[in-house]
Amino acid sequence: MKIIIINGPNLNLLGKREPEIYGTKTFEEYFVELKTQFPSIDLAYYQSNVEGELINKLHEVGFTFDGIILNAGGYTHTSVALADAVASIKTKVIEVHISNIFAREEFRHISLLSKNCVGIISGLGMKGYEMALRFFL
Repeated sequence: MKIIIINGPNLNLLGKREPEIYGTKTFEEYFVELKTQFPSIDLAYYQSNVEGELINKLHEVGFTFDGIILNAGGYTHTSVALADAVASIKTKVIEVHISNIFAREEFRHISLLSKNCVGIISGLGMKGYEMALRFFL
């Protein structure tokens, strides 16, 4: 099984950025843990702060991978183009958010991506990625 985690803008700062919301572990540290926990999955990781690069990656993997876990960060609430990219691919996508977007600012309550995803996991910290992997298994 081939699954990719795609993280969007500012998630490269995990471990440094607002630790009271996002924790103190970098995603790279957590990714090593996930790979150890799920040795049967061919697990890949990609992060970009650039909307077009995220779209290009979705197009690249969206017809050959078995699953995509997408945390689009702030683009979740603003990017019609990213939502269109998710709608355009064959591979199922699970939307993940580390924080509970519904307990934050009102503009974060709207996801342009959700209608094109098989599910959404929000507010369970990094554990949300693990839960998404378990869904694909």
